[in-house]
Amino acid sequence: MLKNMFVSKSTSLGIGTLAQLRHISMQSVKYSKPRTAIIMLNMGGPQNTDQVHDYLHRIMTDRDMIQLPVQSKLGPWIAKRRTPEVQKKYAEIGGGSPIFKWTNIQGELLCKQLDKVSPETAPHKHYVAFRYVTPLTEDTLKQVEQDQPERVVLFSQYPQYSCATSGSSFNAIFSHYKSNKNGLANAKWSIIDRWATHPLLAKTFADNIRKELAKFSEDKRKDVILLFSAHSLPLKAVNRGDAYPSEVGATVQNVMGELKYCNPYCLVWQSKVGPLPWLEPFTDDAIKGYVKQGKKNFILVPIAFVNEHIETLHELDIEYCQELAHEVGAEKIGRAAAPNDHPLFIDAMTDVVQNHLKDGNRVNPKFLLRCPACVNAKCLSSKQWFGEMCN
Repeated sequence: MLKNMFVSKSTSLGIGTLAQLRHISMQSVKYSKPRTAIIMLNMGGPQNTDQVHDYLHRIMTDRDMIQLPVQSKLGPWIAKRRTPEVQKKYAEIGGGSPIFKWTNIQGELLCKQLDKVSPETAPHKHYVAFRYVTPLTEDTLKQVEQDQPERVVLFSQYPQYSCATSGSSFNAIFSHYKSNKNGLANAKWSIIDRWATHPLLAKTFADNIRKELAKFSEDKRKDVILLFSAHSLPLKAVNRGDAYPSEVGATVQNVMGELKYCNPYCLVWQSKVGPLPWLEPFTDDAIKGYVKQGKKNFILVPIAFVNEHIETLHELDIEYCQELAHEVGAEKIGRAAAPNDHPLFIDAMTDVVQNHLKDGNRVNPKFLLRCPACVNAKCLSSKQWFGEMCN
């Protein structure tokens, strides 16, 4: 059709103009595909209750996420047993997780800003790569291969790195290409593995906390306890050297610095699974303990989550802010919003990626270093592979 258009117009446009149109047309075809792919890595969440079983099954059989005895049998059994309970929780928050919606919104806003501030690497396109639910990482990689970008940025959506979350996502990419031809071998690869201390991330959380503090009466506002709640981690992983607890703590300190330490605060942990010892104090135990000390007002801050999902909408909002508050006689438990599409957060993501694209260091040396007591052989092979890909 383009060819016919050019022929029919050639007599009136002239040879020079025709050549210019052809050049413009070829340029638009050349850059219709993304030059830079931003692959946003996260664990994901079921978009409907029908996806819950497969979601849990993938989690419970992933040894990067959780280690169980006879995992090939016990994992599926736990997933099947827990499915009805977890389906009920998702039904109570609207039938599914909004994490896919929020990640897409964040990715679209991110790439829109990147196209403006980094035209030399534009156009940018985001891809959502979930670990345990669609769009699965391996399927997303196939989509990126179809687009054949010049550059691939693996962007972890966990600001604080953990082997169980970020590490599992990166290992999934390695596992995919270990058994499949790398259709992106000609692209320039780079990794953003952590960004816990970015100042705009702290400003985002601080702004959301201020908004929640404003809902308390002025005479009680300064005594509200800020409980920074992050997903807990088995102590076995912590003792192996997982960086997650220290990086979460670093984010908390940055946020409190931004707030000028206006309120009492504490770092607490949520979402424990199984009988083994995990990081404490647990969020619900902390609330109970402070109420016994006479404290009645709290704000829960989801410090390790960048968007709303079941741990915020059900565990924090329903189980703690409502049910537990009533049970222990707390006066008010508020909850600061997750970053979602907060303008400061989109600016934070944009700044992280923009600076990364300009930086000659395509992989953080810390990412290539295993935990001092690492027992996962896959980590060694995975990190060696990424070191070569990002060379």
